[in-house]
Amino acid sequence: MKSPSLPSSLAETAATRLRAEIVSGELPSGSRLAEAAVAQRFGVSRVPVREALVLLEREGLVEFTPTGRACVKALSPRDFEELYVLRLALEPVAARLAAPVLKADPGRLEKNLAATRRARSLREVTTLDLEFHEIILKASGNRRLLTLWRSLRGELELWLGRLHRHHQTLTSETREETVGAHLVILESFASESPAACERLMRRHILGWREWLPALEEIGS
Repeated sequence: MKSPSLPSSLAETAATRLRAEIVSGELPSGSRLAEAAVAQRFGVSRVPVREALVLLEREGLVEFTPTGRACVKALSPRDFEELYVLRLALEPVAARLAAPVLKADPGRLEKNLAATRRARSLREVTTLDLEFHEIILKASGNRRLLTLWRSLRGELELWLGRLHRHHQTLTSETREETVGAHLVILESFASESPAACERLMRRHILGWREWLPALEEIGS
């Protein structure tokens, strides 16, 4: 008899694999995620795959059609605008609140930056980029800010993966530019006032908006 916890464990594993394939672009926007096909590919039954798809739907990475078919969510420029507005509302405030904490103990941001420098794939850069921002949200000490931001994280990662892949085709320096931008933020926590850290984070998020026109030219 199987352990009651086994399906959840398998579902989490399946969700992790699917999440990586979606964010990396291996499974582009609109790709159908047939339970039977995914189950066969992963070597599991359909039950954990179904659970994984429901989990990824909650994260904003998967959507179900009216007939119940699952596919990779296709985010539009309007979705980007809505996410952008929310980032702009949440992250500068978080930076101001987190400034005293991160000035006293910048260790987690420093480790994240070191890991980003060593990243061997855009997928890693995308994940570490968002982790950098989540560290700041956590350091803010405001649980509601963090909860709101985490509710957006799946879709943010989907968009950021697209941005990084497109930017890499233009410059081949996505990792280096990410490190450079985050280093400026890290240094601001060490030397600037909380208000200055808030302004810098606002400029950082505003820069994200400038990439939107390019997204209208690319698919996934």
